[in-house]
Amino acid sequence: MSLRFHEIAESRHRILNPLSPDKLNLLGEICRISHGTRQLDLACGKGEMLSRWASRYGLHGVGVDVSSVFLEAARTRAAELGVGDQVRFVEADAGTYTDEPESYDIVSCVGATWIGGGLQGTLELMRRPLRPGGIVLVGECFWQSPPPAEACEALEIPEDAFTSLAGTAERLEASGFELVEMVLSDPDSWDRYVASQWWTLSDWLRANPDDPDTPAVRDFLDKSRRTHLEYGRQYLGWGVFVARQ
Repeated sequence: MSLRFHEIAESRHRILNPLSPDKLNLLGEICRISHGTRQLDLACGKGEMLSRWASRYGLHGVGVDVSSVFLEAARTRAAELGVGDQVRFVEADAGTYTDEPESYDIVSCVGATWIGGGLQGTLELMRRPLRPGGIVLVGECFWQSPPPAEACEALEIPEDAFTSLAGTAERLEASGFELVEMVLSDPDSWDRYVASQWWTLSDWLRANPDDPDTPAVRDFLDKSRRTHLEYGRQYLGWGVFVARQ
């Protein structure tokens, strides 16, 4: 799925992952954020986490994303919440972005571990800017039960790309991190994230029948509905894992 397709499908979303607003607030409480806490958010999307936590807790942060469309929305949201002087958004590849070493209390990558080729590679990217004693927040899928081959094929996810919930903790440990907390999505959160894109995509297709991408967007919509209903809800879990070195 191209970046443009993400920008279309999630154009009405504020949170670009299967995390409800209440659970995003809960995650902020779990992180024990205080005034002046510094956070680096890799692949930040529309920056809702940074802006919300800056408003609620006095956090200062930097968000990095490759999408100028999402970053424009992030800056608008920061201005709405009155935190434009506390958060900064950088258009860059989060997988190659560099910053001051050991300078952030929190380093996050919530739902985009593809930037490091998977969970463990992404943890390596997050390690350098993390201060001693800081925490990482990683949003990652896990298998709720072992998926059959046809589910992996339909979802276009190799079985070994993810593991069980316990296996995810083991991968964190193998990378030198201890799992200390987590906030998991439920089926309704998945529906609100995935299914709510269907209406957005349907509206876009009706409004743009002559766009060169229309056939591919239609195929994506059809596949999204089919795979979520047939396999995604049953086999895919998702959560944010809180860990420290």
